[in-house]
Amino acid sequence: MSGVRPGRYEVRFGVLEVQQDIDRDNGWLLSVGGVAQSYLDLDDPTHLEFDYTRRIGDVLDLLRPGPLDVLHVGGGAGTLARYVAATRPGSAQRVVDADDLLVSVVDELFGLRALPGVEVEVADGRQALRAAAPASRDVVVLDAFERAAVPAGMITVSAVEDVAGVLRPGGVCALNVTDGPGLPFARRVVGTLAEVFDHVVLVGEPAVLRGRRFANLVLAASAAPLPTAGLAGRAAGAPFPARVVDAADIDQWRGAPILDGDQVGGPQPPPGLFA
Repeated sequence: MSGVRPGRYEVRFGVLEVQQDIDRDNGWLLSVGGVAQSYLDLDDPTHLEFDYTRRIGDVLDLLRPGPLDVLHVGGGAGTLARYVAATRPGSAQRVVDADDLLVSVVDELFGLRALPGVEVEVADGRQALRAAAPASRDVVVLDAFERAAVPAGMITVSAVEDVAGVLRPGGVCALNVTDGPGLPFARRVVGTLAEVFDHVVLVGEPAVLRGRRFANLVLAASAAPLPTAGLAGRAAGAPFPARVVDAADIDQWRGAPILDGDQVGGPQPPPGLFA
């Protein structure tokens, strides 16, 4: 058992609540403004509680073996950075988050800056992408939220072009977005990614893809073919099975690309859902 204690903390985008999981001795749920944001198991960093983190973990697992250079834009509690550090020893990672107070609390409670091979930076996500060295990363994870919605400027054609410039040949961009009935935002994200990358996949539970409820969806994009067969197998075998929409059907999900200045963003989830 760690020395972490439940509590509430003022952070930049609301109130952070830290709660202990009653089913896992060292599992911790972090919520901001009543929306579940991150989950950590300090005894087992390979345990990904939220389905969307598990799906991004699947993307990471199916990349080439060995250490990875990863840029996380929107770090939260560093769940995926911990996962990569545990499953890909020797990886070099940078976690960027705009919420300085959140970063301070997470570092104090959970030792975010002490993770091996992980650098932490408080910065605007777009600025961090522009400042990153060209062709320096194998993976860019976009999981940035402000008050439970994706910042409109983080997933535009220009921003995704910045991501593409940071990636090495064959590198992958993985995204977490939220959407509701009809998936109007997710469709525009697909269209945005498709403007820049040759290969795009969308992963979500069938009911979500049919627009029946609000939830997280995961997208992956690359200039090279993605491991869609492996992703589909893992998604189908998950406790809450998901479907992979790949090249055969992705154009049916393609909406108008998002441009800088467009007033769009993911809708606000109801309390208790994930961000």
